[in-house]
Parts: sequence; structure tokens; C-alpha cells
Amino acid sequence: MTDYSTTRDRVETYFDRTATTVWERLTSDAPVSRIRQTVRAGRDRMRALMLSRLPADLRGCRVLDAGCGAGQMTAELAARGADVLAVDISPALVEIAARRLPEADRARVTFASGDMLSAAHGGFDFVLAMDSLIYYTTPDIVAALETLGARSRAAVVFTVAPRTPFLMTFFTLGKAFPRADRSPVMIPQAHVALTRATHGRVAKIDRVTSGFYISECLEYRP
Repeated sequence: MTDYSTTRDRVETYFDRTATTVWERLTSDAPVSRIRQTVRAGRDRMRALMLSRLPADLRGCRVLDAGCGAGQMTAELAARGADVLAVDISPALVEIAARRLPEADRARVTFASGDMLSAAHGGFDFVLAMDSLIYYTTPDIVAALETLGARSRAAVVFTVAPRTPFLMTFFTLGKAFPRADRSPVMIPQAHVALTRATHGRVAKIDRVTSGFYISECLEYRP
């Protein structure tokens, strides 16, 4: 069984060296394939769903964007007035996020590359982790939620890949091939298992399905 640090390193290699250009394009307004259009639309819907769990006015709130990627969530949090720490394992994506952030909001955002679970990040009112836990095992997700929850005063809003027949087929096929040159494999999760493992602290919010993008929004309450 792959542990958290091994998976984290694989994710860093993929996003910082292999997929940076693709990810930069996907998260922009640039033309993409029809399949990627569905992924883009799904991510937009999921980001809006996650943000709906937070107050419209975030002035005075400190928020961790855990796995900020190219910075779309970060920009919306800053526009609401939040003091944002935007962290991603990929320095290349952090650079893109910082470059894209509107000048007017830069004073409210601190960017950092590295582990989203680092104790050096301090405490927060909210933590948002969009598609940044999807490659980890259930025990690793539970441990991450407990770590982030201990530093969050309100909630950790996060996503998982749900255990649908479609995603389970991809997961099963993915295990049959070596991973050296390919992207990390999403590990589908059953939210009831996460709820049970966290003693009822995880609640399902909603699921977003858009073509090849299938993701479930969950919330962890400390």
C-alpha cells in the first residue's frame, strides 16, 4: 500500500513536470477539446459548490486553499475579502496562480509551494481542498482531515472521487499498469466509510458529474 509521502511525491512530479502546460490551459479560457470542456465545466461547478459553503463576506477570515493549483479558488476567496494562504505541491502551478491573481487582491494572498499539511501554515477559519486528496487512500485522507481539522475553526470542505462503476473501472484498470510514466491514479472513496472512520465528522454535500469529471463535495467538521 502506497503511503502519503510516496503519493505526494508522485503528484508533485506529475503536476510540476509533466502536466503543467495542460493544467495551465485547462484552467484558462483557452480552447480545449470537448472532453476537457466537460472537465472544465465540472470543475467550475464544483468550485462554486464549495464556495457556497462559506460566507459571502470573508473579511476577517483566514482560509487555506490546500492544493491551489492554478489559483482559481484562491482568486475567488481573495475577492470575498479572505486572508488566503494558497499552497500547492507544484511550484510551477503556484507561479501560474500568483501571476494570474488580480493586482487588487495580492495583498490578501500568500503563496507557498510544499505540503498542504505542514504545521508551519498555522491555523485557519476554513480549509478548502478541491481535488487535492483524490489520489490518497482512505486512511491517508482521514489522517489529513484530522490534521487540517485540528487547525480549522469552522470546517474543511474537500472533494473525493466517488465510488461509481465508471470510476471503479478506471481505478481497477489503472492498477494493472506501471505508474512510472503516467499520472497518479484517483482512488474512489465511499463517503459513508469516511464518515464512519471520522466518527461522524464527515457529511456529504453534493456530487458534480460533467462528462469525465465526477467529483463529490464533502465537509469535515472539527
